Amino acid sequence: MARVVKMHAVGDAAVLRVDDQHVGDPGPGEIRLRQAAAGVNYVDIYHRTGLYPVAHLPAVLGVEGAGVVEALGDGVTHLRPGDRVAWAGLPMGGYAEMRLLAANRAVPLPSHISDTVAAASMLRGITAHMLLTRVAHISPGDIILIHAAAGGLGLILSQWARKLGASVIGTVGSPEKAALAKSFGLDHAVLYKEGDFVREVLNITGGRGVDVAFDGIGGDVLLRTLDCVRPFGLVVSAGQASGSLPAIDISELGPRRSLALARPSVLAYMADLDSYRKAAAELFEELQTGLHVEIGAQFDLADVAKAHSALEAGRTTGSVLLTF
Repeated sequence: MARVVKMHAVGDAAVLRVDDQHVGDPGPGEIRLRQAAAGVNYVDIYHRTGLYPVAHLPAVLGVEGAGVVEALGDGVTHLRPGDRVAWAGLPMGGYAEMRLLAANRAVPLPSHISDTVAAASMLRGITAHMLLTRVAHISPGDIILIHAAAGGLGLILSQWARKLGASVIGTVGSPEKAALAKSFGLDHAVLYKEGDFVREVLNITGGRGVDVAFDGIGGDVLLRTLDCVRPFGLVVSAGQASGSLPAIDISELGPRRSLALARPSVLAYMADLDSYRKAAAELFEELQTGLHVEIGAQFDLADVAKAHSALEAGRTTGSVLLTF
């Protein structure tokens, strides 16, 4: 038997309950994975609240984790029991001490990457890879804006973008978060609760605006971000922590603004195995050459509701983990 968190209904964090579940033998092309840690992400909250509907209930949330291979199904030849691996993407199932997983989703972990770092960085790191190299193609000299720059994705994005030669402006919610983000390479921190972030961004860029803006908040923040970007720049909507996305009339993007707007899905990106493996390999290279993953909070599986509540309330920085 293994502990697992099941979502029995759509709703607040109270719908998450810890149960015991028998995990059988892996089928063809599968492995049985004993997990050491799993990431807690906003997409899990979207699933829990019904913003992103799940296929059936009860459901086990979680789209990234890391641990040790316990058993192999028929046809699995590239892994062995005892191998350390990480995974990200669909189908869900991360909130569990043990799970069955398609073997082609399991990425062998180099010795220099711990289970906790892997579980804290797979989804966020692959998202950063997608945003910086596939969606925006960041180049030396670019100026970018990152909302929620002290979050798990924001801290990884800042470091990776700086390595690509960009200057980075980030919005944060407190002086403490500003100090943290700057320690990870942020060039300019904007306290969005203390003033107009649009005006601040334009002041920093001499009225020009940024080349690319990454927004994971949605709502009014996304609408206001349109005014932070230079003509022929790019706005990337990469999440909706506010719970909503505005209806944007395409006429709002031009001709006055002349902007491009992207709405990429990292889950769709990772569904392509070649993209998934390439992104994971490049993430591991970045981790080996200095990319730091901030683990801001770790919760026992039994405290999963507290983890969700802390993330939703903006009380966390860096990545949030469940440990087993």
